[in-house]
Amino acid sequence: MQEHSSRPVRQRPLLGFSGNEIDRAANHRRDPAWVAAQRASPKAAVIEIAGDKVATAGPHVQTRSPRESEELVFLGLDHDDRPYFAARAANAEESWRDLRSLAIEGTVPPAELGLLAQARSLINWHMTHGFCANCGVATRMMDGGYRRHCESCGTDHFPRTDPVIIIVVRSARGLLLGRQKIWAPGMYSALAGFMEPGETIENAARREVFEESAIHVGDIHYVMSQPWPFPSSLMIGLIGEAEDDAITVDPVELETARWFGRDELLLMHEERHPDGFKFPTRMAIAHHLILEALQLP
Repeated sequence: MQEHSSRPVRQRPLLGFSGNEIDRAANHRRDPAWVAAQRASPKAAVIEIAGDKVATAGPHVQTRSPRESEELVFLGLDHDDRPYFAARAANAEESWRDLRSLAIEGTVPPAELGLLAQARSLINWHMTHGFCANCGVATRMMDGGYRRHCESCGTDHFPRTDPVIIIVVRSARGLLLGRQKIWAPGMYSALAGFMEPGETIENAARREVFEESAIHVGDIHYVMSQPWPFPSSLMIGLIGEAEDDAITVDPVELETARWFGRDELLLMHEERHPDGFKFPTRMAIAHHLILEALQLP
């Protein structure tokens, strides 16, 4: 992949969940005594996660002090060396907010929203990886929550992030966008899919686009990425150039897909499309890939 150098590069937006500024202290968290000292600090703050919901206090994420003997995942240190941890809450209170809504509304500071993505992904991983995939014995949290160790067979397990390609394909006819049945009425977005073992980013993008729309993609360039904590993915944002334009939709993957011309996309951006068509909100990478492909600020 290559960046195009024939034009000025647009200033990249701060996407939802991408503003994490925490120092993860990876060289220190392997020391149990150091992690214990951070936990004992009077400044230590715990973020409780119940599924994908958290408590807020005004525009900020609500935190509390650590409780004795509870299992905590170390997140890192902020600019004031305040240690942050994450804990699993059994149930969400009625007033708790889900992460998607917080990202769409944009009321929580970007650094806190990014920290929530880290916390949510790690807590989910611990919930689903409590037993060794090699021998089935219960594993133990290590390294402040960034490793689970099986004392039976010695296997170490580490948190995973699943790479997802998301691509806007363009041709002389416009931009290729699709929609799924479960989306809000009128919503169209970039095509996306998980990478498979042994694939390059480019090959995964070409495969996904062809599977979903039968469009062949030639040149591809990278634009930006976005953490996506549902439960733990990395969206790899791309723009590709179509080699043909006859669409055949895979009905298993998409409800429909079509080409959108520039004028129609501008109406969607301004939320003035006569058929109510729109694309994702500004917190989503697809929104900015579409603007990038159109060369809009």
